[in-house]
Amino acid sequence: MSEPVISVRNLQVEFVTRRATLRAIDGVSFDIHKGEVLGVVGESGAGKSVTGAAIIGLIEPPGRISGGEILLNGRRIDNLSPEEMRKVRGRKVAMIFQDPLTSLNPLFRVGEQLVETIRTHLQMNERQARDRAVELLTEVGIPAPEKRIDGYPHEFSGGMRQRVVIALALCAEPDFIVADEPTTALDVSVQAQIISLIKKLGRERGMAVMLVTHDMGVIAETADRVAVMYAGRLAEIGPVRDVVQRPMHPYAKGLMGAIPTLEASTERLVQIPGSMPRLSSIPRGCAFNPRCADVFARCHVDQPLPLSVQGRQVACHLYENERLKTAEVAR
Repeated sequence: MSEPVISVRNLQVEFVTRRATLRAIDGVSFDIHKGEVLGVVGESGAGKSVTGAAIIGLIEPPGRISGGEILLNGRRIDNLSPEEMRKVRGRKVAMIFQDPLTSLNPLFRVGEQLVETIRTHLQMNERQARDRAVELLTEVGIPAPEKRIDGYPHEFSGGMRQRVVIALALCAEPDFIVADEPTTALDVSVQAQIISLIKKLGRERGMAVMLVTHDMGVIAETADRVAVMYAGRLAEIGPVRDVVQRPMHPYAKGLMGAIPTLEASTERLVQIPGSMPRLSSIPRGCAFNPRCADVFARCHVDQPLPLSVQGRQVACHLYENERLKTAEVAR
């Protein structure tokens, strides 16, 4: 397999407060290849957005990357200076935020914002940049782009604004995009259009995409692989069909069991008791142990490390014996 576009290795992110140093991301590792969409799911507070922000260098003080490595096309970028990272951000990596109103300046026309971004990263004059902006608006599905390019953000619907934000992210043809809850503020019918657009653009342009969402329907429709996060750690990562249909980690089982289906008629959906722990009170051992129905003694003592099981990575002590059996057979 070719070298991954993005390679995250044992990533750790901390927030320093007056009382303590809180670890928001704890040892997260994954790769995303060219043209691949990795969906990242989990409850609020699981660390999905912080992971995406860390990759593109948007962790603000008192937050900091305290450990691990982030490589873009084999080049380490987590240790770049702010000035060097600004050159990478937009040109090589980009982000699509969930609220387009916070991504677009209401005082400037859409075209002005696109042209400025294009000229910041590419060697183009004003005319060339404007032509490029029209092409991008056409590509993301804005009708009559030659006219709409001179409109202000408030003159666009929510779905159209999000398309403009996607065009902004594509201005410099980046290799990697983080899409952070890109459909949260949109109607269901518009959500489907935006997700389809992101998937299509990723395939056609060969970009690696990290899709952050809490919507498993979006993941099932869009992603090639899915990573399930809990309390700043990866619980399970694997092909989307395998994880959705046959989850292995108890937390992933709970998430997938909470999704209603047309195939099975059940009176009650699966419910995960309790709630996500605060960063200041993450339990020892497995962070999920207070809510897990399969918990046993070791779960309260040792933090589980990711194990390779049936073509995926699962951080759960339940599968330690299965890994050992596999190793024995291999011998």
